[in-house]
Amino acid sequence: MITLSEGAIEALCSGNGGNDAVLQLLSIRKIDGGSGPARFRVMMSDGRHTMSSFMLCTQLNCMAEDNRLASNCIVLLKRHVTNVLRDGRRVVIIMELDVLKPAEGVNGRIGNPTAYSEGLNKAPQQAPPPTTPAVPASRPPLQAQTGNELNRTVSKDFVKKPAVAALPGGPAKVVPIASLNPYLSKWTIRVRVTNKSNIRTWSNSRGDGKLFSMEIVDESGEIRVTGFNQEVDKYFELIEVGKVYYITKGSLKVANKQYTSVKNDYEITLNGETSIVPCEDNSDVPKMQCDFISIGDLEKKDKDAIVDIIGVCKSVDEVTRLTTKTNREVSKRTLNLMDTSGKIVSLTLWGEEAEQFDGASQPVVAVKGAKVSDFGGRSLSASYSSTLMINPDIPEAYKLRGWYDKEGHSMDGESLTELRSGGGVGNTNWKTLSDVKTEHLGHGEKADYYTCIGTIVYLRKENCLYQACPSQECNKKVVDQQNGMFRCEKCDKEFPNFKYRLILSANISDYGDNQWVTCFQESAEAILGQNAAYIGQLKDSNEAAFDEIFQQANFNTFVFRNRVKLETYNDESRIKATVMDVKPVDHKDYSKRLIMNIRKMATK
Repeated sequence: MITLSEGAIEALCSGNGGNDAVLQLLSIRKIDGGSGPARFRVMMSDGRHTMSSFMLCTQLNCMAEDNRLASNCIVLLKRHVTNVLRDGRRVVIIMELDVLKPAEGVNGRIGNPTAYSEGLNKAPQQAPPPTTPAVPASRPPLQAQTGNELNRTVSKDFVKKPAVAALPGGPAKVVPIASLNPYLSKWTIRVRVTNKSNIRTWSNSRGDGKLFSMEIVDESGEIRVTGFNQEVDKYFELIEVGKVYYITKGSLKVANKQYTSVKNDYEITLNGETSIVPCEDNSDVPKMQCDFISIGDLEKKDKDAIVDIIGVCKSVDEVTRLTTKTNREVSKRTLNLMDTSGKIVSLTLWGEEAEQFDGASQPVVAVKGAKVSDFGGRSLSASYSSTLMINPDIPEAYKLRGWYDKEGHSMDGESLTELRSGGGVGNTNWKTLSDVKTEHLGHGEKADYYTCIGTIVYLRKENCLYQACPSQECNKKVVDQQNGMFRCEKCDKEFPNFKYRLILSANISDYGDNQWVTCFQESAEAILGQNAAYIGQLKDSNEAAFDEIFQQANFNTFVFRNRVKLETYNDESRIKATVMDVKPVDHKDYSKRLIMNIRKMATK
């Protein structure tokens, strides 16, 4: 037998209670969210009063869509927050509830409740908080008969004191992250910062600017926060990862999932009314919300899925430098992570994280928001919106460390990633140059990647160097103004100097075939054994020494990691091969691979 909590509606409207209240859902209506998620508006009854200003938080939308919430069902309101809109109206956001009895088990509306109106437009301080549950002793409780499985009475002690934060400008009610929405005008959240980006800048026809973003969490969920220009100057130095803050006011908008892996339909933008104050009492605020999946389960994930992953760094490659399509150089490092599934996956780090990572002690690495790629099977990439944690202070990390030290370190593991940088054995996608042609690599919609052993048989010296913009982030070719200045069209500036960069055409060969490849800065310097600045100096001052560098580079053998793609130029289609990485041959690993291939062939 379940008893409705009379007086709960009045307590909810006063903003002073309502949790653990038993209510009857009278109607539910879907409200189109426009570009955002749909919302569901609900009318509830406590047997004495009805109120239609209830809203489901978006995390509970599935209950409405699955028809678990239907007219006349009885629910237990476990967690909520009462918000005051700009016009003074109150809206109760339902954060968590249980269905005590489905609609088909209830005979219509219970009692004769009337619409609650008194006090709807009063501020919270005008409504004196009740000190006892509002159930008159002279009036018998309204009841709904239930089956044996629900034969219990739920406590009506639902009046609780709201959380209050001492902030500049007076006290403010602290609400959970999960209750935030664009219709809420005044709010304060108490949150822990779990990730903070570096300051990023931009420059376009509309002007220059800068921004930073951070990810915050409380017991109800997480959300992304972004600050621009003045807010960067005001808050960037204040914010420390791991610390807890009160954040008051900010603009909420629908989150762009292209730029964030945070599990929230909205994101916050800091503005001139925002206040961020450190909070000393922070023990009850969670440090991170991660939903780790096993490395073995990555094969079930779709390409571009965002996952949380944790594993031991079994091996790590050296840092390499890549040139992006915009001619910006970035650092890259690949780790190989292993967990208790016995599976191994490669994880790519970028920028400062790649340069600063130290895998010598085989640390436990956790990544929140890694992106799944189908490149060479299954691989992961940590973007700027991901959170990287080394030996995190969480139970999953301690469990994994114990397993690896006891037994995992002796396991070879099975890699989900077929292609790894470097010349190691593993499951690298090894090909001969004749295989590239017979298997028509590069003829599909996407580029193909392979690794081969190749010997340099010819290098083109002509046009192997160009004069580039001296700016650190720009490598565009400059134009000699014939007046001692060099102009960069991309930067729209003139400089008194330039830097040399390499674009080297090479013909590589193995026992079966040969192929022309293009080598950019890093790979060209590795082949020639000298940096571009020194080679450019010799070209201008000592042509014999310049030629000698190319002569000595001929007939050297390397491990090449190449990218091939069919391109069309002047109505002529041809395969373009670009060297992505080049390393000396590790003859020990190379011999192991040959022996392994011989054994495979012998068993056929």
